[in-house]
Amino acid sequence: MCVISSAALRLYNSDHNKTAGYQEGKEEAMINNQWYAILPSKAVKKEAIVSVKRLNQELVLFRNRVGELGCVVDQCTHRGAALSRGKLQGECLQCPFHGLEFNPQGHCTFVPANGRASTADLSRFNVKAYEVRESHGIIYLWYGEPEKQTEELPFFDGDIDDSYVYSEIEDHWPTHYSRCIENQLDVIHLPFVHHNTIGRGNKTLVNGPKIEFVPGGLVTSANNETDVGQTPKAADDCVIKATYLKFLFPNIWMNHISEATKVIIYFAPVDDENTILYLRFYCRSTRLRPVNALIAWFGKFGNRIIERQDRRVVITQKPKASAFISRENLLSGDGPVIQYRRIRDELKRRK
Repeated sequence: MCVISSAALRLYNSDHNKTAGYQEGKEEAMINNQWYAILPSKAVKKEAIVSVKRLNQELVLFRNRVGELGCVVDQCTHRGAALSRGKLQGECLQCPFHGLEFNPQGHCTFVPANGRASTADLSRFNVKAYEVRESHGIIYLWYGEPEKQTEELPFFDGDIDDSYVYSEIEDHWPTHYSRCIENQLDVIHLPFVHHNTIGRGNKTLVNGPKIEFVPGGLVTSANNETDVGQTPKAADDCVIKATYLKFLFPNIWMNHISEATKVIIYFAPVDDENTILYLRFYCRSTRLRPVNALIAWFGKFGNRIIERQDRRVVITQKPKASAFISRENLLSGDGPVIQYRRIRDELKRRK
């Protein structure tokens, strides 16, 4: 549990607004040594090549004839051509310019100009590869040092299992992924941004909110009320409700609406000014999977309406990336945002 006291908040605002030499928006944007959810598995079909930009890198993902998934930098080490313009040759990706072939680990396995009889060492042609894994229909990319790679992929295994079905949509937000995530932890904006949807009722007074830490992230929930002149409750006097928000670093979030209905978003960082949101509506409202699938299909359109209300405002925030050290004057109700920034800052500094 975490409580943001008024005194601590004043100290936070004072320290962060007056930091000497502060340059807003200039910090390193990504967290190293993390598994980032970057793309749906269905986006890379068998014997297909997909070009994407993620984490400020032009990448090419491919699935060879045996179904093995590879991810390499989209630039041949020979003459700099885009490998994504090439084709799959057996288990390897072939450069469109001079035919060099690369396996899913980025190793150059063949240089046609040298001939098949050549025994030359081709390691100087190896292209940078990223470790990718798949789980729950999501492709994860390890961003960091190979020797620090962990086994566990961030997901809500204790909340979602195979009894659910889901429907997924995607949307592009021209802002940094940190802003997108913070929006999903922000309980203050509900009656304003979503006044005619999930924020109906004019509940502008923010109690708490209470925050609890879980392995890899945090949990919080809205405890807002209509303002009739009462004093907001402290976080200690609030509870995590049955409808709650859970976030796992570096970039996956869940709205636990009920045991039958949940929404997940993974925020795929494109670069410092662009993010792709993948939104899933999960359902197990009935015992019939086809009926649940139909509900989830309709649910994704509800997701679209709500996220577009958010998008309209969030993309106007400046600077594009948020920071633990900033000129923003925060409120007690911003407690989840403050904790997200604090943990993110700690992870970025970790060696």
